Amino acid sequence: MTDLQSLEQHPPSPSPKRPLVVMSNVSKSFSSGTLALSDMSLTVESGEFVSLLGPSGCGKSTALRIISGLGDVTSGTIDWPASRINAKGLPEGDISFVFQEPTLMPWQTVFGNVYLPLRLRGISKTAARQDIMACLETVGLKDFADAYPRELSGGMKMRVSIARALVTKPKLLLMDEPFAALDEITRQKLNDDVLRLWRETGITVIFVTHSVFESAYLSNRIVVMKARPGRVHADFPLATSLERGPLYRTSEEYRATCEKVSQSLLEAIGFPLADGLEMH
Repeated sequence: MTDLQSLEQHPPSPSPKRPLVVMSNVSKSFSSGTLALSDMSLTVESGEFVSLLGPSGCGKSTALRIISGLGDVTSGTIDWPASRINAKGLPEGDISFVFQEPTLMPWQTVFGNVYLPLRLRGISKTAARQDIMACLETVGLKDFADAYPRELSGGMKMRVSIARALVTKPKLLLMDEPFAALDEITRQKLNDDVLRLWRETGITVIFVTHSVFESAYLSNRIVVMKARPGRVHADFPLATSLERGPLYRTSEEYRATCEKVSQSLLEAIGFPLADGLEMH
């Protein structure tokens, strides 16, 4: 039997899908002596929308910064099984970060702010224009390319920050409570926009929040973290036959998910809802 005949009769099994990022037994101590994370393990698959949920100070943002390479680990490892790794131990050009504040340059236009990561890569403004304008159109700001941050609302500034994160076409988008300071209507609209971007691009998202409602609405997986030192308390895969939108927000399924996640968060925190759990 020839090799070709053998392959036709016994085709190779498909390669198993490799995780995008794996945190293994990660701990993080600061010079002050604060132990932010303790033995935290988390695996994120490509294409997931994972929310890290927990109280303020539980290490959510610390975990995000470590994944991004903006912080190092005290012990444990961060692995990228499906990516080519650069000299810093990070996947090449695969990560973008949206911070709690838009962090825009006030002296630059919207176009200039979105252009920044491409300029740092040595790409000319002319070569970058099409990608920049496409990202601005995606976030609904195509007509504001020449505006300055001072001329924008809080929600619009955050949209610029998201466009800047997307313009490099990353595999992984890290979002650190980006909508916490916004009013409820703007926050819900941006939640819908991020969900649309996730569905359209297939990007992987890790989203930090301390809102039960936001995590249950956005995610296809919620990771509940214990109070400091942070580590995983519970991991909820979510599936729904309903499209995420106004009807989902009023559905029994959404209510039940919020109740289940809230109970888990109470267990992780160790005190009753009336004493301080924020569900907004």
